[in-house]
Amino acid sequence: MKSKILLLSALSFSFMLAFTSCKKDKSETTNSNDTIEMSAQTDDETQVSAELNAIADDADAAVSGEATMSGRVLSICDATATAEVAGDIKKITITYDGTNCKGNRKRTGTVIISMPKNVYWKNAGAVITIEAKNLKITRVRDNKSIVINGTKTITNVSGGLLVNLSSQQTITHKIESDGITVTFDNNAQRTWKLAEQRDFTYNNGIVVTETGFHTEGNKTGIAVWGVNRFGNEFTSEITSPLIVRQDCDFRLVSGSVVHTRGDISATLVFGLDVAGLPVSCPVGASYYFKATW
Repeated sequence: MKSKILLLSALSFSFMLAFTSCKKDKSETTNSNDTIEMSAQTDDETQVSAELNAIADDADAAVSGEATMSGRVLSICDATATAEVAGDIKKITITYDGTNCKGNRKRTGTVIISMPKNVYWKNAGAVITIEAKNLKITRVRDNKSIVINGTKTITNVSGGLLVNLSSQQTITHKIESDGITVTFDNNAQRTWKLAEQRDFTYNNGIVVTETGFHTEGNKTGIAVWGVNRFGNEFTSEITSPLIVRQDCDFRLVSGSVVHTRGDISATLVFGLDVAGLPVSCPVGASYYFKATW
């Protein structure tokens, strides 16, 4: 078993991390290949999950802000949005323009958000459908790109709007998909499934708690599963809720994830200092996670 403390930069809801493996000698070729695959899978899954969460955030802003939904004004820094009602369906189309407005990535392509005409997002049990069409995300730090196609749903389990979170205190969303297609920068195209719950609470700012609710065999808390870029099946299990806090500069302050491929797994523990000890809110300081595989 290998373990290493690694620097983490997480300054938004949709956190990003880079999983860096230890060097191996030539006698460990097989283990080295496994480590390379687990490293790539961990990075891929984190990037995809982060961007899917970013889409969910944009979708929530759209249905909470568009006049056909609730009467407010939508604003997304790297996109424009248009709304229409067609028959019994109301729809918002978000078109991303490639602007690097947050400094970390560029997005092009479209996302279509739809819901029945007589459904309002603020109501408990409301469901929106989100379809990504050739949504290409390019990560600035390494120019690594992914292309997302497919459909997922978000259920507003509790009801309420995030813009009113400070007064409502708790809002719960469930995100599900039976098939998001991801095309990686090596042209591998894979299908992933989602089963995530995001609980929004208010404590000196927004607090987001993410868990998984899919079960396979003795694995519970699975949030993402499917086939990785190498053609191997995987699961990503949230073994301790992932918590992001606004009053910590939207950092991922705690939680753990286990990425499993066959009989090989990588465990990531977040919210640590350089010595590997939990730290509650490292605003302005370096921030780390521990990777064990």
